[in-house]
Amino acid sequence: MKVGAIIAAAGFGRRMKTDRPKQLLVLQGTPILVHTIRKFDDSNVIDYIIVTAPRESVDEVRNLVNASGFKKSVTVIEGGERRQDSVAIGLQQLQPGTDIVAVHDGVRPFVGVDDIENVVRQAETSGAAILAVPIVDTVKHAKREFVELTLTREHLVLAQTPQVFRTEILKQAFERAQKDEYYGTDESSLVERMGLPVAIVRGSERNIKITRPGDLTLAKAFLAEETAGPKVKS
Repeated sequence: MKVGAIIAAAGFGRRMKTDRPKQLLVLQGTPILVHTIRKFDDSNVIDYIIVTAPRESVDEVRNLVNASGFKKSVTVIEGGERRQDSVAIGLQQLQPGTDIVAVHDGVRPFVGVDDIENVVRQAETSGAAILAVPIVDTVKHAKREFVELTLTREHLVLAQTPQVFRTEILKQAFERAQKDEYYGTDESSLVERMGLPVAIVRGSERNIKITRPGDLTLAKAFLAEETAGPKVKS
């Protein structure tokens, strides 16, 4: 089984309120994107990696990749205007014979290597699988700034990445979306609209998406824990 990973990192991240793409912001001296790529470079189930980068940052990202000493092949390509466009471009760059494709956010550097393996194995069996975590807060459906109803929490999950699919399934989903001029919020939504089942694999609350300034504080704490390693019992 040949598995390729597409790391979507072509966005700018205006909610971060910075003049730099958020995936290139630094944590402990290393860009967030490099931390993310390392998780896939360390995974035994991933064979190669494709990174989509903003047009103005392609050379910078390539230089970062070349300087990082990754073991696997990491190809940096120019992404599109939207995330879905970037992933579509990545799909065109998959190596021949790729059976499974995993799509991951470039700003989720704390995904567990075990979680990557688990969701890939599930997709190999079922055809489509995503990481997700249960919702712990009460969720309200709002209309015109008023609560319309309270949603049943036990049927809701928060989708994460990587989202993993058999290659032919994801390509078919993207082809149909392009034909219908449909843009989804994630890859799973494109597969769902074809009526195909998407399996859920329990993820981790640590697998955060670094989107806003406050997320950086939590990310620094998580990274400090990772670099410290397991505590030795006295």
